Amino acid sequence: MKTADAIIELLYDRGGFVALNELTAAAKTHRAGLDRALQELGRRGHEFEFVPAQGLRLVRPARLDSHLIERLLHGRRVGRNVICFRQVASTNDVAFDSARQPDADGLVVLAQHQSAGRGRLGRRWVSAPRTGILMSVLLVDENLPHEALTIAAGLAVAEGVQAGCGAACRLKWPNDVLLDGAKLAGVLVEVRRAQGRRRLVVGVGLNVNAAPPAAEVDGPATCLAEHLGHPLERNELAAALLKKLDDRVAAIAAGRLEELHKAWLAHCDMLNRRIRLQDGEATHEGRVLDVDPMEGLVLCLDDGRHVHVPARGATVLP
Repeated sequence: MKTADAIIELLYDRGGFVALNELTAAAKTHRAGLDRALQELGRRGHEFEFVPAQGLRLVRPARLDSHLIERLLHGRRVGRNVICFRQVASTNDVAFDSARQPDADGLVVLAQHQSAGRGRLGRRWVSAPRTGILMSVLLVDENLPHEALTIAAGLAVAEGVQAGCGAACRLKWPNDVLLDGAKLAGVLVEVRRAQGRRRLVVGVGLNVNAAPPAAEVDGPATCLAEHLGHPLERNELAAALLKKLDDRVAAIAAGRLEELHKAWLAHCDMLNRRIRLQDGEATHEGRVLDVDPMEGLVLCLDDGRHVHVPARGATVLP
């Protein structure tokens, strides 16, 4: 294990002050090696507090850190490699660019801030720096269906939030994760083909310790800190989301779509509700009958006809 990884692990797990001689002993290094490791951790975005009589402690909540997340994901397809940036234009774009590398399948890209984060249908994703989880997962796969992956990703976020901090989320088709009726997270699944390989990227934006300003978003938004009354550590929460996404991707790959179908409906309040939605140039209005992982939303129109609306390019209207 790298010296910097050993030190951040000890400081993170301990939670309080750690004497410098204990840090050097645990990392099997000397004082100069400790100083170099702390400089590296500073470049990774971590901040520390030093008190001579007590030692060093990590300022909390901690920054997102690839090592702290990877250590919780051993043996999984999703999260086999994790990289964290201070700022990128878009984590989805970085993930697609990384697909040129060998063994890129399952790569996770996180950023403390995005300067050009995007949501579905050309919308902008707004998030204050160092407060949320801005994450993209790269899957190099010829067979995973786009529609099912979109449904699975939203479900995985809801399940990961529940597992990570106990907050019970609901789902709004096709990609919104809601908490107390306000938007907590969004998902964007994109597909591109290059160099003969099909690449899917699952982008996730989750409001953890701050919600975007009301003037900058289309509807009510919330964050987990507001709901729970305290700031949260994002590393464990990111790992919880990735574990759930890995489980759901494996289920799709194994053809267990009915399992996905039932789980998604259990988190959704849209059945039998009347909605209006935009699908390209068409507008539909009617009662929701079902949400199918492969066929999309099933709507009963006022004239009795049933329409299947795929998630790609569709949005529910206010």
